[in-house]
Amino acid sequence: MIVGLIIACEVAFWVLLFAGLALRYLAKMPRLGAAVLLCEPMLEVVLLVVTVIDLRSGATPDWKHGLAAVYIGFTVAMGHHVIKNMDVRFAHRFAGGPAPVKPPKYGKPRMIHEWKTAARWLLACAIAAGLLQIAIWYVGDAGQTTTLVGWQSKAGIVAVINLIIAGSYTLFPKTAPAPDPDEERVRAHLGK
Repeated sequence: MIVGLIIACEVAFWVLLFAGLALRYLAKMPRLGAAVLLCEPMLEVVLLVVTVIDLRSGATPDWKHGLAAVYIGFTVAMGHHVIKNMDVRFAHRFAGGPAPVKPPKYGKPRMIHEWKTAARWLLACAIAAGLLQIAIWYVGDAGQTTTLVGWQSKAGIVAVINLIIAGSYTLFPKTAPAPDPDEERVRAHLGK
């Protein structure tokens, strides 16, 4: 039941997202579109409540409960960013809005971009690990919570990977390629 609900929440996330954006930009009903988009957090609340009810009814904690915690952590931490990016793309495509800004490729701007991305992943991992810890405390039986502890370890690995990626852009920043001297001469000759 939990896995089916996670899948339903993911499908509902995208359905609500596209419905909200379609109402906002295609139907020219920005308030109704915003109201639909504000329903997104209710999906996580429903999943959290059902997971808690499942555990309270005596279900043995397993990978499904861990996956639910990770899903909630991910959507809480990343959902706003995903919605914002899709909003910009939808506005550009259907409402004449500005083109989406591509992430920077080089130097300090790229490093800052990578640290912001890592911060979102760290928040997702922290939320998931916190929810898993609450479930561990609630269940109380160390023998039944090994799967949940395993999910915490996986969240920790994801956090470390993101720190390494962001750190690599700090320690070894990508530099822009040097301009081709022949191309520079041609531009100078053409007056560009």
